[in-house]
Amino acid sequence: MKVLAIIPARGGSKGVPRKNIKNLAGKPLIAYTISAAKESNCFESIIVSTEDKEIADIAQDLGAEVPFLRPADLAKDETPTLDAVIHVVTELESSGRYYDAVCVLQPTNPLRSSETIKEAQAHFEREEFDSLVTVRSVPHEYNPHWVFELKEDCTLVVSTGDNKVISRRQDLPKCVHRDGAVYLVKTAVLKETRSLYGKKIGYLDCTNLDYVNIDTEEDWNKANELFFRTSL
Repeated sequence: MKVLAIIPARGGSKGVPRKNIKNLAGKPLIAYTISAAKESNCFESIIVSTEDKEIADIAQDLGAEVPFLRPADLAKDETPTLDAVIHVVTELESSGRYYDAVCVLQPTNPLRSSETIKEAQAHFEREEFDSLVTVRSVPHEYNPHWVFELKEDCTLVVSTGDNKVISRRQDLPKCVHRDGAVYLVKTAVLKETRSLYGKKIGYLDCTNLDYVNIDTEEDWNKANELFFRTSL
């Protein structure tokens, strides 16, 4: 299976300005994702999608491809990552480069390892999923069967739509949330549905691995602490 890795890295981040190339434990943030992608040996190509020339230059120095810059209208705060992914696939296909699947690796997950990528890729291919995401367990107090929506009449309803609230923790179904570290999707599914998901969604449980998803300065500080701890 020919798999394309896409690393979306726009320059206009707000929570942590210039975070994708900001120095984290001695390296630009994006370096960790490019390195993990290369070390996994899972990909035919590793493409960084950015509208920013400085990010593009650093990414290329680190061994990723930046065959074109992302259009500015696909690099706004409100632009979905999906649109940038589809842009890369479309541009590559227009030059005769086709792939069976796409793997989206966000730079904001610097602790994601090459081993996690390899395990996710192997599971994705073996089970022939439409898509696969890495996930983590939801603590029972946040289980959707115990989460309520606030209604305009000042009443509560269970977010799942259940008519009866599950009373015992032991009876709650196990629930997970995507952690944003790895998204895999068949290219045909991506193009047909304009989604990173399909009908058959697989998962890799990463609950027991160190994790941070950097969106805020607090997240950045947590990442620094984790890198310091693992270096001891």
